[in-house]
Amino acid sequence: MLKEMRNLVIVPTYKESENIEALIKRVLTLSVPFEMLIIDDNSPDGTADIVRRLQKEHPELHLMEREGKLGLGTAYIAGFRWALERDYDYIFEMDADFSHDPNDLVRLYNACHHEGADLAIGSRYISGVNVVNWPLSRVILSYCASVYVRIITGMKIKDTTAGFKCYRRRVLESMRFELIRSVGYAFQIEMKFTAWKLGFKVEEIPIVFTDREYGTSKMSGGIFNEALWGVLKMKYRSLFSKKFNHAEKSNG
Repeated sequence: MLKEMRNLVIVPTYKESENIEALIKRVLTLSVPFEMLIIDDNSPDGTADIVRRLQKEHPELHLMEREGKLGLGTAYIAGFRWALERDYDYIFEMDADFSHDPNDLVRLYNACHHEGADLAIGSRYISGVNVVNWPLSRVILSYCASVYVRIITGMKIKDTTAGFKCYRRRVLESMRFELIRSVGYAFQIEMKFTAWKLGFKVEEIPIVFTDREYGTSKMSGGIFNEALWGVLKMKYRSLFSKKFNHAEKSNG
């Protein structure tokens, strides 16, 4: 009898009360069965309260509450550890604000489960520039950031800063999370770079990215500065440090 795959969608939140209920209901009714882990950084708007209420109806909905804003990277790493401890097969990253279409979770799943990808990326730039409701200045900044990362790292990935992804379990098992240095925006880059350096198969799936309608963007100039300098430091460590991530690639 074939084992049923266990899929976990990790969604970090901070002040997402206007989006979180609708997102949860969309994800949990998709054709592929997904569980969700909401990681809330002590949102003052009651985001966690909404999740707790929905948990009464949905045993596949999980909540991790943290004391405050500790950074995107630490939220995802906490979620990855939680997922690995509970034997999930595919682990997804997703924003809470509907910039990522929940229906595309199925496409990311298929890319890994049926088409052999180890890491599937929902890519804004693999087939042109597919971004809706962003000002032109932000589109240019984001696109140029991805070009910059490709030049520095040598990766062939078009959307190096994407935050919509599916990992096979073995990818995360192969990483030493304590060596992931980035906390904010650069975290997404470092995770891709690490998977690529370990030799895993990375595929980009074209998506349309739509800017949030509700809530407030967490993007700032400081986040971009972290990415700018963080990429250079990451590349330097990979060249000169034997400790650069990580364990050997799993054959499982």
